[in-house]
Amino acid sequence: MPASFSFRLRSCCAAAAFLAAGFVLSGCAGMSETIAPAFADPAKYELYDCKQLEAERKALAIRTTDLQRLMDKAETGTGGAVVSELAYRNDYVAVRGQAQLAEDAWRRNRCRETPPGAPSVTSAPQRPDIKPAPPSGRAVR
Repeated sequence: MPASFSFRLRSCCAAAAFLAAGFVLSGCAGMSETIAPAFADPAKYELYDCKQLEAERKALAIRTTDLQRLMDKAETGTGGAVVSELAYRNDYVAVRGQAQLAEDAWRRNRCRETPPGAPSVTSAPQRPDIKPAPPSGRAVR
């Protein structure tokens, strides 16, 4: 009889531990969207102009999509949800935070998207017009 009581106690403790772990992990999944900016530098985009912000926003969107695909792919395998959380969630949250800050800077600077057919305005640096110094009247030997 004492052995069965000990077994029941251990199984109840194990079930309680699994239940607590489930609550903790489910809380982390919902919390990531609200704490995303905490993983990014708030001053990173302060000095960016609209052209730089446009390129950064596109790169962050691509990275977010890539990480989301990797997380979805990882979740299809055995134990995939755990692998997805451990391997990709922190990067995903950090990229989402950076994207949110880039969007804020985009709106603050009142930037507009470049039309797809517009030519690039980048130009090569111009060589300064350098003239030789006038002769000083003395001969150099």
